[in-house]
Amino acid sequence: MRNWIYGVAAASLMVGMLQAGPAEAFERVEGRKVVVFGGRQAIPVLDPHVRYDWSTRMMQQAVYDALVKYEGNPAEIKPWLAERWETSEDGKTWTFHLTGNAKFHNGDPVDAEAIRYSFERGLKLNKGVAWMLKDFLTPENIEVVDARTIRFKLNSPYSAFLSFLPWWYVVNPKEVKANEVDGDYGQKWLTDHAAGSGPFKLKRWEPNVLYEVEAVADYWKGWPQGEANRPGGVIYRIIREPAAQKASLQRGEADIVEGLTPDDYVQMARQRGVTIQDYPGMTTFSIKFNTQQGPTADKNLRKAIAHALDYDGLVQIYNGAAKLQTSPFPDAIRGHISVPSVPRKDLAKAKEFLAKSQHPQGGVTLEYYHVAGLEEARRIGLLLLDNLAPLNIKVDLRPEQWPNMVAKGAKVETSPAMTSVFVTPISTDPDAVAYQYHPNSHGQYFAMSFYNNPDVTAKIDTARRTSDWNERAKLYAEIQTQIVEDQPEVFGMLQNRRWAHRDYLKGFVFSPVRFTGEVDLYPLWIDAK
Repeated sequence: MRNWIYGVAAASLMVGMLQAGPAEAFERVEGRKVVVFGGRQAIPVLDPHVRYDWSTRMMQQAVYDALVKYEGNPAEIKPWLAERWETSEDGKTWTFHLTGNAKFHNGDPVDAEAIRYSFERGLKLNKGVAWMLKDFLTPENIEVVDARTIRFKLNSPYSAFLSFLPWWYVVNPKEVKANEVDGDYGQKWLTDHAAGSGPFKLKRWEPNVLYEVEAVADYWKGWPQGEANRPGGVIYRIIREPAAQKASLQRGEADIVEGLTPDDYVQMARQRGVTIQDYPGMTTFSIKFNTQQGPTADKNLRKAIAHALDYDGLVQIYNGAAKLQTSPFPDAIRGHISVPSVPRKDLAKAKEFLAKSQHPQGGVTLEYYHVAGLEEARRIGLLLLDNLAPLNIKVDLRPEQWPNMVAKGAKVETSPAMTSVFVTPISTDPDAVAYQYHPNSHGQYFAMSFYNNPDVTAKIDTARRTSDWNERAKLYAEIQTQIVEDQPEVFGMLQNRRWAHRDYLKGFVFSPVRFTGEVDLYPLWIDAK
């Protein structure tokens, strides 16, 4: 086993050791090399129907399978548990034909009943992934045609239906039911256990320390790198500070890390034996306002803040590895338009909006929550603090762990005045972005602003149920324009997605629908020849 440096102080002493080579004593399972991923964010719940964020979903996808899967850049939906499917002429009935060889880790077949149960479970729990489909699908309208055929009857056409299915992972009904407590659908057990059919099975679960998955030797889908090169497994180790992440990569104690500072990425790109993965993506950075409570319930105050921010400074923090948003929708999402009125720094205009607000002289202090250890978000907070000083608005920077930020943002009463959030659309369909501004999404991870405009809500509902793309495109243009006018958040920038890894790590594949630090673990392997 590799020696591990936990102390940040000790790790910081190693930051300058740029020529340090990787350790040769790789982690191994039964002689096979194990990939070590160093990330900042813990995994509080593994249950695929209860919660998702980037670290959680990265491990969920390792141990579970879905009917279809996103792959590639641009992202495309590929068959997985379903080998083919068809849709009725009215767009309301979807029939999926399953592969015949998929099996759960305990040997049970992945059949149509497992699919039906998994969707029923997700809908009835009404957490995590439920929002994606619950307005269109009820458990009663999921039909097992035969062991290899499952049919979904939607209550109205939904153009985005297929685009959300990669995140509806399939659990083994027998295992889950055997571990139910008081009809909880196995929630307590699935917090730190798994009942999947994916390429890896859960081996170790040490909260806030590490999570280990072991490769399934006879995985039904096979291994893209070949049986001879497949890894023994993956260890996801929590490393909170960028300096410690960088040191672990330099010493070969981690094979891949996410979350280095912009300066570190530039520096590590010059180091022998290190590869930087750097991709323009769909990940947006915004500062979510609490639009329903406190000073930021005032639209004019929100607009004053938005016009006071130095947007060029946002891009500079990323050493140019970002570009400014021109809309609430990322550029790569279908239906995106550039909204002419999206704010840019204009202090005179900021003061005009402030004068029309309920705090014309400023004199307020606003909390700004950001992920602890995320240097870019902290520096953005410092930029905000400096930019709002001319408005006599103070900023209270609050570093916090992401799960705690999610908990605070789940209720109007506890959601901060300002929260820094990186959002990656989980679908290639614009509904994945638009629905974040629908009141039914309130408290669902990224909807921390509790934005509610009945006109926008009605247009989102209409667009979801409209099959004609030209009609949808017109609605989405109007939706984007109105959201900018209401200013529920500061529309910041589109961040490049970056990882650093040793050059012996092979198989990295980028797809823009994956969350900020998320990597598909399935194709990774170590070539240490």
